[in-house]
Amino acid sequence: MEDRAGMEKPEIQALPRVQDRMTFIYLERCKINRDNGAISVRDEKGVTHIPAAAISVLLLGPGTDVTHRAMELIGDAGVTVVWVGEHGVRYYAYGRALTNHATLLLRQAQLVSNEKKHIHVARMMYQMRFPNEDVSKLTMQQLRGREGSRIRALYREQSKKWNVSWKRREYRPEDYDAGDPVNKALSAGNTCLYGLAHAVICALGCSPGLGFVHVGHELSFVYDIADLYKAEITIPIAFEMAAENVEDIGSATRRRVRDELKRGKVLDRMVHDIKTLLSDGEMEEEDYKSTLYLWDNVQGELEHGVSYEEAGEEG
Repeated sequence: MEDRAGMEKPEIQALPRVQDRMTFIYLERCKINRDNGAISVRDEKGVTHIPAAAISVLLLGPGTDVTHRAMELIGDAGVTVVWVGEHGVRYYAYGRALTNHATLLLRQAQLVSNEKKHIHVARMMYQMRFPNEDVSKLTMQQLRGREGSRIRALYREQSKKWNVSWKRREYRPEDYDAGDPVNKALSAGNTCLYGLAHAVICALGCSPGLGFVHVGHELSFVYDIADLYKAEITIPIAFEMAAENVEDIGSATRRRVRDELKRGKVLDRMVHDIKTLLSDGEMEEEDYKSTLYLWDNVQGELEHGVSYEEAGEEG
């Protein structure tokens, strides 16, 4: 790769790579404070300390009370915080990138803005879901149709496997209890998957809103990435939890999804898949080096921190 003019941006603090972190921790009905570099969690069972830099996503359920000092630490550590509503069906996310370069963000913006490259990335996403099929010449309409058929077939397969009744996917965040057990489990499991995808996207410095299959929403890219793993993780788990007829299916599903995300090393896979989708073999590891430079439409990237003279001005 050619050397680029510029100055390395100084490290603000040493943070673990996103691959080295835990997937997520779910907390509810507790007081969250800060104790040096750890998050202290106090509930009826006592106090637990969690190293902030070891977490990717912190899911905060009903009854959580977070101090300003705790949020200061969480923000500095680059943790994505997801406030989930009752049963984990609504959420807001906050986070800070674990990177100080905009390489992937710029690449993402370029790909989204170019129609030919945009559809190429979308096809790559579908190819990841259909590894044994050639989707290189399919239109977006054809891709959506194939995905819909595949997911409906998977629902029928899981329904038969676990002997659980299934009609259709219904997501009602305003009336969670009206859903059947499978739909409740899907909502809870997908919320965890969205949280992890959001954390990885932010950690890599990408935009959660610049999607390729989903567009027009602040979390479009989050939904794109999460969809790569639903057929493998959340859909089978939802039917399994419904078959077990557990009392609190939302909590049981979150625990099961957490274990599966860890077992399947999904966090690592998300990092790899996002870099693959946005680079498509055109970027090397050196391209992720943090630099600060000045843009020029004629000369390209210029060195930062230099006093430049006006055009034509003599020294």
